[in-house]
Amino acid sequence: MEILGYIAALMIGLSLGLIGGGGSILTVPVLVYLIGLSPVISTAYSLFIVGLTSLVGSYKFYKKGLVSLKTAVVFGLPSIVAVYVTRRYIVPAIPDNLFTVGDLVVTKGVLLMLLFAGLMVFASISMIKKKKETPADPAEPVDENIDTELDVEHENPNAPHPKPKFNYGGILAEGVVVGTLTGLVGAGGGFLIIPALVLFSKLDMKMAVGTSLLIIAVKSLFGFIGDIYNYEINWLFLAIFSTISIAGIFIGSFLSTKIHADKLKTSFGWFVLLMGLYIFAKELFF
Repeated sequence: MEILGYIAALMIGLSLGLIGGGGSILTVPVLVYLIGLSPVISTAYSLFIVGLTSLVGSYKFYKKGLVSLKTAVVFGLPSIVAVYVTRRYIVPAIPDNLFTVGDLVVTKGVLLMLLFAGLMVFASISMIKKKKETPADPAEPVDENIDTELDVEHENPNAPHPKPKFNYGGILAEGVVVGTLTGLVGAGGGFLIIPALVLFSKLDMKMAVGTSLLIIAVKSLFGFIGDIYNYEINWLFLAIFSTISIAGIFIGSFLSTKIHADKLKTSFGWFVLLMGLYIFAKELFF
C-alpha cells in the first residue's frame, strides 16, 4: 500500500503538470487510505505537499508574466491568517469524539474526511462541466481547459493583460472562507479561488490560474507552520513524497505538449467524483 501511495504521489504531480490542477485534491485520500496516516496528520502533510507543488507550478506562470503579485497579496493575506489560525488553534480544539448517531461515532477524523469528500464532489463538478460557447463568434474555438491548463507555451508573453480592479470586500471575504476551508481539509481550493479572482479582481483566466497557484502555495505553507507546533512531523517522508510529486509535474508538463487535456480533465473530474462518493460511503457506512 505504501508503494501505491508513492505511485499516487507521482500521479498527483502528473495531474498538475497535465491539466494544471486537481491532483492535490487526491493528496489527503492517498495519505489516509494508502499510506495509513490519520486524517488530522494527513491534512497537515497535505498542506506542505500542496504548497510546495503549487509553488513549483506557479513559477512557470510567473516566468510568462501570468501572475498578479498585487492580487496575490490582497487575496492571500486574509487567506494566510485564516489558514494559520485554523491549523494552529481551531483544528486542535475540535474534540476527538463529537457526537453519536445510532451506532455511528462521529470523530474529528470522520468530520474532516466528510468535509474533504464534500470538497472533492464540488471540485469534480468544476472539472466535469463544459463551458458554453459564445454564440456571438461561433467560428472562434473555445478552450474548455483554460481554467486549469498549465501549458501556456502558445500564450504571447508580450500580450497585455488587464490590470486587476479590486472588489476589496469580496476578496477579503473569499480569502477568509478559502483559508479556513484549506486549514480544515488541507486542500488548496483552486476551484474556489480562480472564479473569485476573475469575479472580484477582473483578471483574465490564465492570469487567474497563475495567481491562484501562488496564493495556494503561500497560504498552504503558512498553514503548515501552524501544524509544526501541534504535531511531530516526519520530514523525511514529506521530502520523499513531495520530491516524487514535483517530478510528476515536470513529466506532466512535458506530456501536456503531446496530449490534449480537455478529455483528460473531464475524465479526471469523474474519478475525483467517484473518490468523493467512496469516502462518504466508507466513513458513514463501513
